[in-house]
Amino acid sequence: MSPVWLVTGAGGMLGRDVLAKLAAEGGDAVAADRAALDIADPAAVAAAFAEHRPAVVVNCAAWTAVDDAESQEEAALRVNGTGPAVLAEACREHGAVLLQVSTDYVFAGDADKPYAEDEATAPRSAYGRTKLAGERAVLETLPETGYVVRTAWLYGAGGGNFVRTMIKLEGVKETLDVVDDQRGQPTWTVDLADRLVALGRAALAGDAPAGVYHGTSGGETTWFGFTREIFRLLGADPERVRPTTSEAFVRPAPRPAYSVLGHDRWSAAGIAPVRDWHEALAEAFPALVAAERG
Repeated sequence: MSPVWLVTGAGGMLGRDVLAKLAAEGGDAVAADRAALDIADPAAVAAAFAEHRPAVVVNCAAWTAVDDAESQEEAALRVNGTGPAVLAEACREHGAVLLQVSTDYVFAGDADKPYAEDEATAPRSAYGRTKLAGERAVLETLPETGYVVRTAWLYGAGGGNFVRTMIKLEGVKETLDVVDDQRGQPTWTVDLADRLVALGRAALAGDAPAGVYHGTSGGETTWFGFTREIFRLLGADPERVRPTTSEAFVRPAPRPAYSVLGHDRWSAAGIAPVRDWHEALAEAFPALVAAERG
């Protein structure tokens, strides 16, 4: 009998790709979207575990409205902090593995070299604080079977994201001003889903040390550089994309100036880190264009 995987946040961009990956590999997966499972409700989580008895939980459920979290931190904390804590306790009781998806926002974003997995955290936003609370709950409750996978700059065909927005804007804007003073790693949800499933399987086999992993693409760029590559893949003139600074787009939540993450931990699990972002974007692009333009 194959192990059961419970995927929370199953209706989201990443959750859909995790389910697709499991389906492609013949995995036994249970999809739980927001309507099906409130991860911060202990009774609901206990019922889900009693019914499905998962061996692995992949928590893709999250409050991702970064700016709204500044004024609604308590509500964001319920999803990003309390939810993982409730899932971790259920996993502890049932002997299950928990993969908790987290974020680069747990760091200050002011480094000049890639953040290592054990780097000191120092979130500067409410969103970052709530996600860090979730990380800590998982790692403290599940020291042997809890995994935190931090990611950033996610895009995919199954939801709204930066790439799809730029594809849309290319068709209606003569020029675009895009921030050139924030650096990060564009990451395809399909690539991240692949690593999450590989990590879960390695965890079940006893081959992956518990703890923190960084699930972002190799290489780095700015939003400006990212957009120019999107235009190039569209066959549009990259010169239509013009650089600007973060001061031109003031938001309630501060954005990290530097979101580049290091990937050294994957070797301990015998898993290769995610490939370079250029290669991934090129492969993802046809589906992204189809999703955005119908």
